[in-house]
Amino acid sequence: MTRHSFTEPPKKSLGQHFLHERGIIDRIVQAVNPQPGDRLVEIGPGQGAITFPLLDVHGRLTVIEFDRDLIFPLTEAARAHGTLRVIHRNVLEVDFTALAGEEGPLRLVGNLPYNLSSPILFHALEHAAVIRDMTFMLQKEVVDRMAAGPGSKTYGRLSVMLQAHCEVTPLFNVPPGAFRPPPKVDSAVVRLVPRPPATIGIDDPARFAAVVRDAFGQRRKTLRNALSQLCTAAEIEAAGIRPDLRAEQLGVADFVRLANALGS
Repeated sequence: MTRHSFTEPPKKSLGQHFLHERGIIDRIVQAVNPQPGDRLVEIGPGQGAITFPLLDVHGRLTVIEFDRDLIFPLTEAARAHGTLRVIHRNVLEVDFTALAGEEGPLRLVGNLPYNLSSPILFHALEHAAVIRDMTFMLQKEVVDRMAAGPGSKTYGRLSVMLQAHCEVTPLFNVPPGAFRPPPKVDSAVVRLVPRPPATIGIDDPARFAAVVRDAFGQRRKTLRNALSQLCTAAEIEAAGIRPDLRAEQLGVADFVRLANALGS
């Protein structure tokens, strides 16, 4: 067993909670199930809890790490496991499309920092065309929102935006004790598989995003009022949707139909 000399404590400002529970780590690696030729990219490797087991199985990995203090020990420890490429940058500034280049789609993995999980998910969506799948650990509450269906209290903008572009599958829950320091909330692992572009059916992604954003901007409002800056009640009705409904009563396909109708 290689000894890893990580002396830096987790940084609160970066939302760091380092995974250490071996059983959970093994389940994540099994969920990823790396195959020869896969291009694995880990977001926020931290102290390498998932990094080194993935390297042991796959032999090659790219990681994106913002915390400068973790890069040297991570690089040194990785030598015993495989070939590690480190990108020292804020993940929100990483162009996944450029990273994929001509070599084929990426498979993203990561224990996402709690304070950045939604921005990272939306950033990944912008590059969904070059991403084969994503296996992420996040707060359980966020995973519940990602996978929620119409009519539930947790169904919202995140649910619609992600489900419009990806298959969202919650895999398993992770207790606070699996981390150092233990967070105050439960976590969960989720898999996202981007849908083939031809099956998404959204004519104008920017208009679709605006409709979803405004519809859920004030949940208590009816669509007639929530979308008043974008369209009239008559236009909502013309799309086959009742203007007196609220956003959480519409399915993903309804939002796609409404956004497309507003552009026609």
